[in-house]
Amino acid sequence: MVNRQIAPASKLGDQGDVLSNAARLFREKGFERTSLKEIAEACNMLPGSLYYRYNSKEALLVELMRRGVDLVTAEVESAYASSDDPVERMRLCINAHLRALLLDSDAVYVLLFEWRALGPEARKEIIELRDQYESLWAGILETMIAQGVVRKNVDGRLLRLIGLGALNWVATWFDPNGAQSLDAIGDLIWQIAMDGVINKGVKA
Repeated sequence: MVNRQIAPASKLGDQGDVLSNAARLFREKGFERTSLKEIAEACNMLPGSLYYRYNSKEALLVELMRRGVDLVTAEVESAYASSDDPVERMRLCINAHLRALLLDSDAVYVLLFEWRALGPEARKEIIELRDQYESLWAGILETMIAQGVVRKNVDGRLLRLIGLGALNWVATWFDPNGAQSLDAIGDLIWQIAMDGVINKGVKA
């Protein structure tokens, strides 16, 4: 576990601001090229105040990645619970993942693309958190296969790996000012799934 100095409760009010600015800078410049001094300046705080809370840049990155996992997990779980239709659930979960990755927070993007910057101990923790999130998708897909929604001859693990890989790669080329909205992209990915692996007409 990465050591992190904990500030008194009265000092924690701007933690969200610190993490949001750190995520933005890590995404824009990369983890290696961003300094704690730059993060402190973006938060209008003295570097010493930031060091009091996070004794290293890695400790801040780990905290940010924990936040990213919590965010994307909550989004997908909420999407899944919002419908009883198993096919619609997949569409909602796809769009929820994309929103968390590209609209709601830079933290999920940093989680996906900066984990290699961590040292061995911190990397192990974050990989475990990432695996917990992927197990959520594994459960969703296994349920769909058991219900006959996804064809029985489809390998659930391979579908999960290819599916999440495709969703995550959208972050490398998506243009918020482009011709296609994020929901439109998500719906196209869902339509590909419908045509490729879904047994149409199945109800829960």
